Amino acid sequence: MSADSVRKVRPRRYYVSALLLVLVGLVIGLGLSAGLNVQILSTAQKSLLSAISSSSPVPESPFVGVVDKALPAVVFVDVRKKVGSGDSEDPQDELFRRFFDAPRRPQRVPSSGSGFIVDPQGHILTNNHVVSNADEITVTLNDKRTFKAKVVGTDPATDVAVIKIDGDHLPALPLGDSDKIHVGDWAIAVGNPLGMLKGSVTVGIVSARGRSDLQIFGGTPEYQDFIQTDASINFGNSGGPLCNIRGEAIGINTAINPSGQGIGFAIPINLAKHVAEQLVAHGEVARAWLGVTLSPLTPEIAEGFGLNTDKGVVIASVGDGTPAGRAGLKRNDVIVAFDGEPVTDREKFRLRVADTQVGKRVPVEVLRDGKRMTFYVTLGPRNTENVAAMQEQPATPPAERLGGITVRDLTPEEKKEVRLRNGVVITDVEDGSAAEDAGLEPNMVIEEVGGKPVTDAASFARLLKDAKARGKHAVLLVHRGQGTPQFIPLRLSD
Repeated sequence: MSADSVRKVRPRRYYVSALLLVLVGLVIGLGLSAGLNVQILSTAQKSLLSAISSSSPVPESPFVGVVDKALPAVVFVDVRKKVGSGDSEDPQDELFRRFFDAPRRPQRVPSSGSGFIVDPQGHILTNNHVVSNADEITVTLNDKRTFKAKVVGTDPATDVAVIKIDGDHLPALPLGDSDKIHVGDWAIAVGNPLGMLKGSVTVGIVSARGRSDLQIFGGTPEYQDFIQTDASINFGNSGGPLCNIRGEAIGINTAINPSGQGIGFAIPINLAKHVAEQLVAHGEVARAWLGVTLSPLTPEIAEGFGLNTDKGVVIASVGDGTPAGRAGLKRNDVIVAFDGEPVTDREKFRLRVADTQVGKRVPVEVLRDGKRMTFYVTLGPRNTENVAAMQEQPATPPAERLGGITVRDLTPEEKKEVRLRNGVVITDVEDGSAAEDAGLEPNMVIEEVGGKPVTDAASFARLLKDAKARGKHAVLLVHRGQGTPQFIPLRLSD
């Protein structure tokens, strides 16, 4: 073989060998890749990974804007109060009186709460129980500025108070419309819990509306229409705002439930605003007065009265010489409309009456013996004298239902004592009876059954028999101690 032939053959063998080596390497590489679960990223995957690992901005929380708007206007309220002056309800005062026959010397003790500025003039909304009996009030803003504050006015009946500071460039929190909130709406509470965690923000929802009959730490307000929320509220939050998602105040944080979690209450801002306007203008709140005590119209009471509705409130008593009495309203009347608007809830009705202008003549529609009637009442002023006079009317609080009771006639002396002309007194309640389930107890007085007077034990039995023939419940007007009467539906049959 010539040299030229060798040169021609050798390159061909070289390329074939090289190709075989590449193929073998490829096979080995694929095998290793499969065994080690190694994945080759596509160009698209590489781009996605690059985007994820980049410093792109995180979407902002919807609550940041609320906090930016609300927090500057929320203030820390530091209060110095006098206690031990002899006229307080402090249990230590009682100990001093009992053991030393003298009141404890007045002392100034610290207390704290929250509030929020509502206008550039420095008016601050807070709770009455935060600033009541204050000897000195210091307000600290979120920007660390500190001011001495004065009380403009307080309203224990709603637990609303207005205080004022004087300063420049004061931030103000816009007020929302609490009548337009819905259960499930966002609720953001801002305040100073525990008196030290200034500027705290908690978030939840509106859990319920129209809560009433609550016992409030620091003093139970007479008029209640609370917003319930699960936004965390603690001691020191009192007086701070409950905000909506737009950063508007929809309530004043007021109360907590120490035995539960996720249960807090706030005064609706519309009610607080109405009260605050009167406090700023006059230093006090003028309220109208009807002169009646009321009971809810439950389905059982409605059945006992032979009504086909459970919308309205029942008049339990009418004070002598009151606006209601002069207009002709009577006990057992069911109020179904007031000033042209339907009445469905006792607490809301009481608020509507109180917020009506004193001296206004309003139509009141009632159901009396199944007939719809209209009376015109000229509302009077609600004041201490009028309320005291009503409380001196014949009276007393409740029990609950009835069935399985023994009664006897009232003696003349007992009638004088309870200031009643007729009635029977319960002497025994059968164990496991409907009366016991209802809370009826011996010594309670039953004055009426189904709106008809009980003159003696015999008439009581007769009225019960008549009520049973008409339905499952009899409506009893019951007295206990000194107070206001209450209607009790008595279950007569299953």
